[in-house]
Amino acid sequence: MGSTNYPSSIFDSVEFSPYDDAFKVLAAFASDPHPDKVSLGAGVYRDDNAQPWTLSSVKKAIPLLPDNHDYLPFGGFPPYLEVSRELLFGDLIRELGDRLCTIQTVSGTGACHVGAVFLVNTIKPRTAWISDPSWVNHSVIWECAGPTVHRKFYPYYDSGSRSLDFSGMIGKLENEAEKGDVVILQACAHNPTGLDPSKSQWSQIADVCEAKGLLDNYDSQGFASGDPDEDAWAVRHFASRSSLEIGFAQSFSKNFGLYGERVGAFHLLTRNSSLKPAIQSQLVRIMRSEVSSSPSFGCRIVATVLSDDRLREQWQGDLKTMSARIRSMREALYAELQRLGTPGDWGHIVSQVSELTILQT
Repeated sequence: MGSTNYPSSIFDSVEFSPYDDAFKVLAAFASDPHPDKVSLGAGVYRDDNAQPWTLSSVKKAIPLLPDNHDYLPFGGFPPYLEVSRELLFGDLIRELGDRLCTIQTVSGTGACHVGAVFLVNTIKPRTAWISDPSWVNHSVIWECAGPTVHRKFYPYYDSGSRSLDFSGMIGKLENEAEKGDVVILQACAHNPTGLDPSKSQWSQIADVCEAKGLLDNYDSQGFASGDPDEDAWAVRHFASRSSLEIGFAQSFSKNFGLYGERVGAFHLLTRNSSLKPAIQSQLVRIMRSEVSSSPSFGCRIVATVLSDDRLREQWQGDLKTMSARIRSMREALYAELQRLGTPGDWGHIVSQVSELTILQT
């Protein structure tokens, strides 16, 4: 057969972009006809029937929502913005005051992208530093938001010891990062390694960022332990250092089970409170150009749960249920590998933490 001739197009130069590994796993799962298949691709908490679990607190909140499908303000739903700030920063919120800008986004991915676009448009960083390995979307987000920004990687995972390569991380940032560079950090339940710095190590990272004049861009407040305050320690430690200016991406997908509702927020902390009106206006401008008004259903659920004492207490119980079950599943896997005499050291399965993330997406 002869070759098919297609007419020329102004898009002839467009190259195929390979799909990332996460997409490939999901596609393979969808096409596999096996009745007992199990998906290990998407970070979704599932029950014993492999179905996403609707949190009991969420079930109780939904009937309380108003029958209102009007547009939200461009900056987001005010009650949601208030509880998202309080959850992320706790009692520190009173000290941060007008130095903190917040805007609702389309989940944590949208928050990461809004933050990247804002930084590219304003401080124009030369380099964005990303952990090696990291969530696959971090590099893509910066590639799309700032094609001229160099994407460099700092060591994070030591495959030999299956542990955090902290000395490599600190050494790379101390020796090669330059003033004005952006450093992307994951606050809790690092994706994909499950390895987090200790509190002492987080303090050392903050020291380096202060000394080098680096801007930290946090991806998420993770929930691994079931204790929101404990898991937000790194975020609050950095925010308590008044010399640091920081971006925070936040997501309510996994810790509320609202994966498809895309509930997120981006927070920017600056040293100078007088800059808030200008910064807030630029964040609104970016969101206006991208989605105009964020979705309202999921954010109203979050606001309802977190502003009601009984529902919030139940939600915290839901978090503990999920985190405890994930730990028990890890322990069961480790025990079975030991029972079978599987070659190798599998201790990292129980020493790593699993992700119930607020800031990823």
